[in-house]
Amino acid sequence: MLFKQQVLLKQKLLVLGSLAIGSLLYLVARVGSLDRLQPLCPIDGRFGLHGQDDIPLRAIQFKRGLLHEFRKGNASKEQIRLHSLVQQIPKAIIIGVRKGGTRALLEMLNLHPAVVKASQEIHFFDNDENYAKGIEWYRKKMPFSYPHQITIEKSPAYFITEEVPERIYKMNSSIKLLIIVREPTTRAISDYTQVLEGKERKNKTYYKFEKLAIDPNTCEVNTKYKAVRTSIYTKHLERWLKYFPIEQFHIVDGDRLITEPLPELQLVEKFLNLPPRISQYNLYFNATRGFYCLRFNIVFNKCLAGSKGRIHPEVDSSVITKLRKFFHPFNQKFYQITGRTFNWP
Repeated sequence: MLFKQQVLLKQKLLVLGSLAIGSLLYLVARVGSLDRLQPLCPIDGRFGLHGQDDIPLRAIQFKRGLLHEFRKGNASKEQIRLHSLVQQIPKAIIIGVRKGGTRALLEMLNLHPAVVKASQEIHFFDNDENYAKGIEWYRKKMPFSYPHQITIEKSPAYFITEEVPERIYKMNSSIKLLIIVREPTTRAISDYTQVLEGKERKNKTYYKFEKLAIDPNTCEVNTKYKAVRTSIYTKHLERWLKYFPIEQFHIVDGDRLITEPLPELQLVEKFLNLPPRISQYNLYFNATRGFYCLRFNIVFNKCLAGSKGRIHPEVDSSVITKLRKFFHPFNQKFYQITGRTFNWP
């Protein structure tokens, strides 16, 4: 009996020993794998934490952590004071254009550790009621940020609203202005598609695009139709140039931002005098969505809302041809003014 107990005890000890050795080997392998993985995407490689123009590591940490709590209103005044957080007037504004890719641009710029975005469209400068509330109301609509960071907001209606250029000029005559554009006819159809979807959700009927874009009396392009007017980029830009020099504008190619976002974002970084921080690591193509999604770090990814990339209705080819012919001279003038040429038909 004693002999059997000794044998059982030895067997148990052998099993426990094997488990302990196995666990130890797993931990060693795990640490080794982490060591091997780290050089593929070190944090200082992604954000460049060495040099005089660097973004402090704490800014990166708080931007994805505590700043989120501050935006939700979950932080105390003491926490805000201790972390030197402030609500700043934007140093750059995405002023348009509607259905050009303003949301995508804002979200992608937010990948940069020195950029903090206003989550909602504020509509301060284009809304008389909001504008009457004053600049402090506008400031308090902004997210908390560190003093060295740039706050950016976007309201696409700014670009086409007559009063906005003067109002922004009075706030900050040296502000940087971002305009993102797409091929004008495609943008107009996208504009129509968004409105159409809204009507359908409410079980309302809506005219076909052809009937809105073409004047039935003259059979010419209907310039009273808002979707058409918005795509005449040069007309709106000329109004802005009465207050701001062309050097304070940066034109973003909205079509290229969909297919090759990184080069466009690097141009914006340079325009905003930001150290280059956004890399290919931060952007990955989602084949299911057909768009690039955002990677902030190893655990936090984000794709744009499902409403992005709506399928456009079929439009009569003769109407598309007529619109492209109509927009052509305006496009040529836009190229001349901005110094940027696009491959628009």
